[in-house]
Amino acid sequence: MTIATAEPSNWSLAQKIAFRFFALFFLLYIFFNPNGVLPYTDTLSGYYLMPFHWLVPWIGKHILHLVKPITIFTNGSGDTTYDYVTLLLLSVLAGLGAFIWSLTGRSTRNYNKLFYWLTVVLRYYAGITMVAYGSFKVIKLQFPYPSLGRLQEPLGDMSPMGLAWTYLGYSTGFNYFAGLAELSCGLLLFFRKTTTLGAVLLLVVAGNIMAINYCFDVPVKLLATALVAISIFLLTRDSQRLINFFFRNQDALPSNLTPHRFKAKWKNITLTVAKYALIIYTVVATFIGVMQGAGQYGDNAKKPPLNGIYKVETFVLNKDTLPPLTTDTTRWAKMTVSYAGDVQIKLMNDSVKSYAFKPDTIKHKIIAYAYADTSHKFSLNYTIQKSNIMLLAGTWKKDSVRIRLRKLNPNKYRLVSRGFHWVNEYPLNR
Repeated sequence: MTIATAEPSNWSLAQKIAFRFFALFFLLYIFFNPNGVLPYTDTLSGYYLMPFHWLVPWIGKHILHLVKPITIFTNGSGDTTYDYVTLLLLSVLAGLGAFIWSLTGRSTRNYNKLFYWLTVVLRYYAGITMVAYGSFKVIKLQFPYPSLGRLQEPLGDMSPMGLAWTYLGYSTGFNYFAGLAELSCGLLLFFRKTTTLGAVLLLVVAGNIMAINYCFDVPVKLLATALVAISIFLLTRDSQRLINFFFRNQDALPSNLTPHRFKAKWKNITLTVAKYALIIYTVVATFIGVMQGAGQYGDNAKKPPLNGIYKVETFVLNKDTLPPLTTDTTRWAKMTVSYAGDVQIKLMNDSVKSYAFKPDTIKHKIIAYAYADTSHKFSLNYTIQKSNIMLLAGTWKKDSVRIRLRKLNPNKYRLVSRGFHWVNEYPLNR
């Protein structure tokens, strides 16, 4: 009979102090960053975090003496100044709390039970997060295929994040691979017996996410780093076993997986039911939401009216035909419709302007306006000739225009037409 490693009955002073700090820090981090892991937590956090929208800017101004006031809060970016000051606040609170806890808990021999329940919280926080991450890759929503506008954008004009999103969005197969790894990681973390494997996989997967975020300036660096820190924390319980197995070539005794239970049987039953209800809800609700999103804006979603890349052949402005001079900042070179409600106009000098774009396919009429000025709208009538010729006529800004455009085949771009080849006699690296 193989004897499992026993939980230590006496922790060292360093272990107890470290546990107090990280327990408080991780719980505070989850409180400030619920990340939608439980139903309605994002909505609820919007209310209880409001006081911190005053406190954190106050700290930035009066304690840190930041040059610029904090006016932008967590949004699509999780790496705002507000988030960094909040992280500093959490660290100070966790350190202060650990200090007080150390003074009042000097007689405590170990925190085995608290450690167990903390790992449960962290397992589910990281697990639900990774299920969401993985779902958005398996259904391919996070990284879309390069849009028509992106295909025309010079590589040098892309942001580092735009380059990463284009690279990752190009391959559906890569999204499946990364998504399944993240899904597997999340599901493994839901169960006690597979926690170590899930934590190892989380360290690898979250480490890769963190590397991409740092190296390509993706503004989710703090969350990715937190996931890596959580994976390391989850592995501390088995650190000696892992070191013995991987580095010392010594016996690694089985881990003690005995759960900490309540004395009342009904509490354990309730906890088990809640556990599986949460797992089922997480998986089902996430995939329902992702599938709905796929139908709205995924790669296979319905294309908007007039979708395509159009090259301008003739451009008549106030009865004057403008020649295609590369110095002209008025004449259009191309018109691209990639997304519903948006059009990109590329001028002859290669500058690109985006406008709100609302075509009426029944009246064959287009209403467009600049995003910064919704009061001044432009009206154009369009006519489709054959399958690849479109005529526009009407007013653009304060001028009358008549424009002839030819729809281009996106397969002319090598990135679209190249595809996958099992056999390559020579590398095609262009």
